[in-house]
Amino acid sequence: MSGNGSEGGTIETRIPSRLDRLPWSRFHWMVVIGLGTVWILDGLEVTIVGSIASRLTEEGSGISLDASQIGTAAAFYVAGACLGALFFGQLTDRFGRKKLFLVTLAVYITATVATAFSFSAWYFYAARFFTGAGIGGEYAAINSAIDELIPARVRGRVDLIINGSYWVGAAGGALAAVVLLDTALFAADFGWRLAFALGAALGVGILLVRRNVPESPRWLFIHGRDEEAEEVVGRIEREVREDTGEELPEPENSLVVQPRERIGFREIARTAFEKYPRRTILCLALFVGQAFLYNAITFDLGTLLGEFFDVGSGTIPLYIALFAASNFLGPLTLGRLFDTVGRKPMVSFTYLGSALITAVLGVFLLGNDLTTWSFMAFILAIFFLASAGASSAYLTVSEIFPMETRALSIAFFYAVGTAAGGIAGPLLFGHLINSGSQDQVAIGFFVGAVVMAIGGIAEIIFGVRAEQRQLEDVAEPLTAEGAPEPGEAEPERPRDEEVERGQRIRRRAEARERRERAGRRRYRPGPGRFGASRGLTPSAGEVDSEADLDREIGIIQRALADHGSANRRELARRVGPRYWGPGRFRSALREAVEEGGVKRLRGGEYAPAQSVGGPSSSQPTERGE
Repeated sequence: MSGNGSEGGTIETRIPSRLDRLPWSRFHWMVVIGLGTVWILDGLEVTIVGSIASRLTEEGSGISLDASQIGTAAAFYVAGACLGALFFGQLTDRFGRKKLFLVTLAVYITATVATAFSFSAWYFYAARFFTGAGIGGEYAAINSAIDELIPARVRGRVDLIINGSYWVGAAGGALAAVVLLDTALFAADFGWRLAFALGAALGVGILLVRRNVPESPRWLFIHGRDEEAEEVVGRIEREVREDTGEELPEPENSLVVQPRERIGFREIARTAFEKYPRRTILCLALFVGQAFLYNAITFDLGTLLGEFFDVGSGTIPLYIALFAASNFLGPLTLGRLFDTVGRKPMVSFTYLGSALITAVLGVFLLGNDLTTWSFMAFILAIFFLASAGASSAYLTVSEIFPMETRALSIAFFYAVGTAAGGIAGPLLFGHLINSGSQDQVAIGFFVGAVVMAIGGIAEIIFGVRAEQRQLEDVAEPLTAEGAPEPGEAEPERPRDEEVERGQRIRRRAEARERRERAGRRRYRPGPGRFGASRGLTPSAGEVDSEADLDREIGIIQRALADHGSANRRELARRVGPRYWGPGRFRSALREAVEEGGVKRLRGGEYAPAQSVGGPSSSQPTERGE
């Protein structure tokens, strides 16, 4: 059954599988542009305010704030973001992703336009509060919608790059400020107002694209709107077929749910703290760690450069632009590894790696051995890793909590992390910078290293392997039924074939573990494997991963047996691995060679073994169908 239906108050659907098996197409680009570019707005907002702060304190600016009022305005923005995330987050889970990501963007645009007309401190505070509320609401609505529409095989890299695009806005804001604050081009009381107007104009452009993004089909069927969900997915599939010119493989897995219009806050809280306490600890550690380090350095980088390295205020925006570029390059270049190497190795690596470099920077500050560029080299290296780690925090919380609580979970951890780490970090660093001592500032970097290391350790202990897995496999929906409706289950595989497949998977896992103990690389591309010979009980996701590998090896073996030897590129063309996920073809081909089902010939060609066994006899040969 490729569609869905309801009977007796339940709905059986294959919509998650249908969405996850789609090849990348223009539809996905529309989702990225329409939803993901909001982070550019956030980066633009924060950086522009930081860059124009000195202008707002000057006579003739049209508002004349003092330094303490600038800090108060920043606090109002952060408070608005935290409260907006919580307020709009619970509305997103209740009323839908699309309604709220349109509303929150409208709030942002309105508040940003209002900021451009500021005439007094209280008005500026209010405008900044509601601007923050719109951005905070966006974090909840957008992250949940993106992860529910992007295929599982590339969800990690897409999510990281989108969250990292904050720094595209930051770089743009820093460079724009250089031009807008030039009194030879714009009057002192006009240039800073134009900066906010430009942010609003960008928001309007995003709103026009966003209107075409559909409601999340996952949210629709959970709330009993299964016919509407079916219509949305059917339309997406038609668009993808027309765009790619390819037929889509049949979806494999189905899900049975009991639709509910609303789930109470008490049940949501119980899910986080009783059903998933380890995941809750993990997300708190990740969010507090990244919020502390990020807000401390982002708000105080210009002050650090000016106070300790005599960088002039006119050139500080250029350093901030360089800082922003490093932050974007981290998720851009490392994002793919979160889908291939895996979530746990990469999240822990980025947190612990940035913590280590931060600690080393603290040591050099104690010795007063740094120049401007050596200091910046440390900062760029730290945040190349930390930016990927911070983006993965949003990915983690979006993946590991049930669909019904996804938006509010994102909002909760964002608000708590920002309120705790995001406030404590700038306060601590501001106090240490005011001391005028690099030794004191070094203490701040040591504290930042510790909180980031705690996040990395929490990932090692509590992390969840979610790479290339359906969201519903990572965290079962609260409304899911234990089994499909009678008469709707898939035909059972013959028992002897099932036993043979299980034995084959077990032998393969044992052989892999022996190779790893012999010194082979532990973190291979592709989804995580389970250690069978150690007697560990594999999770359902790990069993599915091994079954997928078994199927993919069989497809490769049959393609060689039916069509003869081929080089790697030709073999990939035959089997169509784009539906499998990043790194899967490479993993399956290597596994097939190592277990003897496929021979590697001189010249880089591959050929079938003398006797092609395994699952190939019952597997299709073209495009993984």
